[in-house]
Amino acid sequence: MPGSTASDEFDDDSVHGATRRTLLKIKGFSEVKVEKIKEAIQKCLLPSSGFQSMSISEVYGEFRCGKTQLSHTMSVIAQLPKEMGGGEGKVAYIDTEGTFRPERIAQIAERFGVDPESAQENIAYARALNSEHQLELLNTLSKEFAGGDYRLLIIDSIMNCFRVDYCGRGELAERQQKLNQFLIKLAHMAEVHLPEFNVCVLMTNQVQSDPGASALFAGADGRKPVGGHVLAHASTTRVLLRKGRGEERVAKIQDSPDCPEREATYVITNGGINDPDKV
Repeated sequence: MPGSTASDEFDDDSVHGATRRTLLKIKGFSEVKVEKIKEAIQKCLLPSSGFQSMSISEVYGEFRCGKTQLSHTMSVIAQLPKEMGGGEGKVAYIDTEGTFRPERIAQIAERFGVDPESAQENIAYARALNSEHQLELLNTLSKEFAGGDYRLLIIDSIMNCFRVDYCGRGELAERQQKLNQFLIKLAHMAEVHLPEFNVCVLMTNQVQSDPGASALFAGADGRKPVGGHVLAHASTTRVLLRKGRGEERVAKIQDSPDCPEREATYVITNGGINDPDKV
């Protein structure tokens, strides 16, 4: 690509998706400059709420760690003005476990000074009855997103319907095949449709025991997210939620292309997920 310039062939989205090797072929681009450009673009694409847009973020953990409470909290934060760390948009919420509570949205909205009724109206809620219905809902949403008003898509939780519909080892291969079809569609929305509107995809997941990890590594968590390699490859960022001391919970980044492994504590309050120091 000798003689080409960044302005001739690249915009923000294409720079974000281009490899460093490709960018180094541009005249005047050194390794240092490419790294600085990549960092600057990444900062523009990271929402201040912490979850990356134009990709799939997965939050997993055991019961009572706050996965659904985080989903409710993010449903309100996504509606906030940008100066408050929000996305100034609507939310699409696919509920597979029947745990969505409008009254929790109202409580969290009051914490952020948002009209509870407006906050509820800005959430397009759907209850997935089975794995086929879950895919149908996703297909419907892909058309709804064309309006450009949505800023967050939540699936709580991603594996519940698949685990119910496909039981036992005999159906595992079929389950993973159907799951892969769903994730391909979801990734297509995140990478093709949603970048135009800068939408964040957040899905929660359950955990299962992992005896092998406990046996091989001292102090290993002993739990792993459900869904196997199919789900692992679909998630850009994975965050583990676990119980801490007392009422505290711990969020740990397990896999991210942009952030090192690190932890943060939080608590579950009437106003949603919050920093322990602010309660």
